[in-house]
Amino acid sequence: MSTPLCNVALPVPLRTTFTYAMPEALRETVQPGSRVFAPFRKKSLVGVVVDFAEKAPEGTEVREITKSLDSVPALTPKLIELAQWIAGYYLAPLGEVFRAMLPPVTELKTQRQIVLTEAGREAAESLSGGELSHGLTTAEAEFLARLNGKKGELPLGRASKFGVDGAALQRLQRRGLIEIRESLQGRKRKTQHVIAWKGAGGEVQQRYGEKEEKVRALLETERGPLPMPQLLKLGQISRAVIERMLRQGLLESWEEPVDPAEDPFDAGYEPPAHELNEEQERAMKAIRARFELGEFGVLLLHGVTGSGKTEVYLRAVQETLARGKTAIILVPEIALTLWIGRQCRAWFGAKFEGVAVLHSALSDVERAREWWRVRNGEARVVVGTRSAVFAPLKNLGLIIVDEEQENSYKQEETPRYHGRDVAIVRAKMEGAIALLGSATPSLETYHHARSGKYELLTLASRVADRSLANVEVVNLREEFKQTHQTSPISAALHAGIQECLTAGTQALVLINRRGYSWSVLCRSCGASVQCANCSISMTYHKSRNRLECHYCGSVQQAPKLCPKCGSQYVYFFGEGSEHLEERLRKEFPGARIARLDRDTARTKRQYQETLGAFASGALDILVGTQMLAKGHDFQRVTLVGVVSADSSLSLPDFRAAERTFQLLTQVAGRAGRGELPGRVLIQTYYPEHYAIQYAVQQDYAAFFERELHFRRMMAYPPFTSLANVIVRDASLEKAIRWSRQLSEYFSPQDGKEARILGPAAAPLARLKKEHRFQFLLKSPKRSVLTKLLSGAMTYCDANEIPQTAVLVDMDPLSLL
Repeated sequence: MSTPLCNVALPVPLRTTFTYAMPEALRETVQPGSRVFAPFRKKSLVGVVVDFAEKAPEGTEVREITKSLDSVPALTPKLIELAQWIAGYYLAPLGEVFRAMLPPVTELKTQRQIVLTEAGREAAESLSGGELSHGLTTAEAEFLARLNGKKGELPLGRASKFGVDGAALQRLQRRGLIEIRESLQGRKRKTQHVIAWKGAGGEVQQRYGEKEEKVRALLETERGPLPMPQLLKLGQISRAVIERMLRQGLLESWEEPVDPAEDPFDAGYEPPAHELNEEQERAMKAIRARFELGEFGVLLLHGVTGSGKTEVYLRAVQETLARGKTAIILVPEIALTLWIGRQCRAWFGAKFEGVAVLHSALSDVERAREWWRVRNGEARVVVGTRSAVFAPLKNLGLIIVDEEQENSYKQEETPRYHGRDVAIVRAKMEGAIALLGSATPSLETYHHARSGKYELLTLASRVADRSLANVEVVNLREEFKQTHQTSPISAALHAGIQECLTAGTQALVLINRRGYSWSVLCRSCGASVQCANCSISMTYHKSRNRLECHYCGSVQQAPKLCPKCGSQYVYFFGEGSEHLEERLRKEFPGARIARLDRDTARTKRQYQETLGAFASGALDILVGTQMLAKGHDFQRVTLVGVVSADSSLSLPDFRAAERTFQLLTQVAGRAGRGELPGRVLIQTYYPEHYAIQYAVQQDYAAFFERELHFRRMMAYPPFTSLANVIVRDASLEKAIRWSRQLSEYFSPQDGKEARILGPAAAPLARLKKEHRFQFLLKSPKRSVLTKLLSGAMTYCDANEIPQTAVLVDMDPLSLL
């Protein structure tokens, strides 16, 4: 009898699978979708079994897989099918697609648990009369009875002590009497120190000092018990004060486990009760009608900012769960998972067995735990960023993509998939509904809706008939004529913030650059400090007193003298979010100010604390980058200021106008969302640009028509499909040679069914120590590009051009 074979996809940059033999001990456990340890060259890698093979490739030595990691396959057949589509469409190695789908490798430290199913419990209880059923052996019957007596769970490794072997467990599993699940072991759960008000017992009246009274108000009146870090931040007091009050018996404390999906601001949160308005009800009626059809469909919910799209999302999820199905909600920023996750837990957490949250700010262990909760059916709603589209939910009924136009849905490393497009494909494979939502849809999506490919649902007005914020343009050219000074805070913005502080409302100030200064320039010789690895200027971060490259991560000390000519006239040019925060603190010394960007919020907890403090009124001004521009619902924000609104218009990218319009419209939507009217100030040197003019008018339809005309004239999406091909290597000579070789393949195809531009030096000609040359491919038919690029990969293999040297980006969002 021949040894069974299986094809395994490994996380290596090779577009092929590898055939391995399955040793006898693993034949019953290894299935398609199972993770296995497989020898590869001189090491072992974790791969995924794709399918079984009838014979090995000729002339190859077949090695054995050494270990199976899953009793239940980690990936379902539908997810394997989805991975194969991604690998084919985006020309990515299948093993690297699986790596993007699976939880972090830390979850390999698992314990296999035998769990008694409901059918198994019934069988165990029926055995008390002494009769065997379900064709069970005596040993199997005794095992079920003992398992039932141990609360229905037992570590897999202890099963042999009860007289059952692996074959017996497989039989019990096939009959549906037990399940074998993966659970993390040997890791102590994180805990947090919670503080509560106790007070001085037995006294009717007790006078407290100012700090003690502030703590009492927070813990007894406003919020209830709080974790220590959150209490210190909200109360703006020191740890010594809390420790003294604990010793005095005014406070009590205890340790609580931290739930990775939990938001500390969930405590006492109840979603406000809303009745749907006429437009929302019309949208829900269309969604219910699509559910009744029981088939795949894509719907675009186009609603102005503050129109109640989130309410429609939650009602759609409620409808999905009521039909016995599961749902995924994708959001573009980690900060938004906190807001949407909190609402989902309040709506669905208890009734529908919980909500799982998946995003990169969770630790590896937390992400693995959440992923396995989903795989084991312990959560029916998943909220997360881009990679949550791969959540292993069963019976999927709905995928929501909030702010579908956002660039963050596109992965900028292999596999270079777009989360929105993958969501649509997965919904089609699962027979589910894909619901896309945005106030400013991408041109491609809105074009599909207008042409009838997607169903268009419109929310044209804000809830409760609230008016849109009043948007004003601050012409910085005119301001400079009057003041002869440049400042990130114009006179109008300064006056507006002062009005907010006087009225006790809040202001949001957005600048779409982090760091302190964009670049460092020598005023003697004109040289700027460039990254040693990339052809880009380094950004100055004052708090760390160093220069950083935001592309490769390299750092160096800030220079006191020019590295090129030795001059002392070194100038820090341009303002970032760190600079803006410092300027605001100087101009408004009494204000409570915080900054939210990737430098200040590197963990989930930091996001939660800053956003929670702002939402609760503990901050007056919040400065941040574009992560503040979408989705957040701050009721007391009456002013939004946008600094350097036109900075993205100068980028060499055909989508620059679209991105500027989207960003300005989205950030304008953060003002006036409560009972108070809102005002938006947009500072720009280019006020006449149509993207800024239409953003001021908040007129998406007019912008769409004008931008669509430009795209049609220039043969850009949605009228043309694009692919970006980068040839790269640390050796300039090799990069040039391989680019010329690839050009020999592309040149005969140019002008037939595709237009091929290049090779040319990429806008970022050097990145992470590699020289880069670029081809841009255009075709009215996406299938033509797929065929052309597949041929290019084959050509590279035949001409010994390394697969790692050629990056293919189908449907690119950035051409840099």
